[in-house]
Amino acid sequence: MIGVESVLPLIQAHGVALLAPMAVLEGPIVTVIAAWLARLAYIDIVTVCVVVIVADLIGDTLFYLLGRRGVALLPARWRARLKVDEQRLAQLTDHFRTHGGRMLLLGKLTHSVGFLVLIAAGAARMNPAAFLGYNLLAGVPKSLFFVAIGYTLGHASEQIDSWIFRASFMIVGVGVLVGVTWYLLRRRNTT
Repeated sequence: MIGVESVLPLIQAHGVALLAPMAVLEGPIVTVIAAWLARLAYIDIVTVCVVVIVADLIGDTLFYLLGRRGVALLPARWRARLKVDEQRLAQLTDHFRTHGGRMLLLGKLTHSVGFLVLIAAGAARMNPAAFLGYNLLAGVPKSLFFVAIGYTLGHASEQIDSWIFRASFMIVGVGVLVGVTWYLLRRRNTT
């Protein structure tokens, strides 16, 4: 966990030049801490908002590029084990062509499994402009939500980090449960 006491001297010394990469790597908790530091007048709040939104887009784009370029880099044996073949990629591409925006918005809201949606969007070769547009549409309110949390409750950043972790863990658990249930029902219906 990154604490205010460890971030404060770094931001005082390096300003937003350090905030951007930290926000790409750590996301919500860095946003919370940066907003709290803005409330304490160490950084400008508008600058915090702009930097964390841009950092969020950069992080999302890196996952998109991983999906877009990463499938080709996987050895054939791994692609076979993961069941990533031309037919599945074509289905994924069709799915993102018709439901890509909805998938990205849902992925951004779940926070914990959103990276899988971002990678899948890249693997499906979703239009980059549409990808960035939907991510911006979902990312701005999400980033501003964490800025508001940090500005008002940033003094409790350790507790907030714990809440974010618990919520993310619960979302992953529900996602795994839904996925396993879907798989078992699908398998039962095909036999």
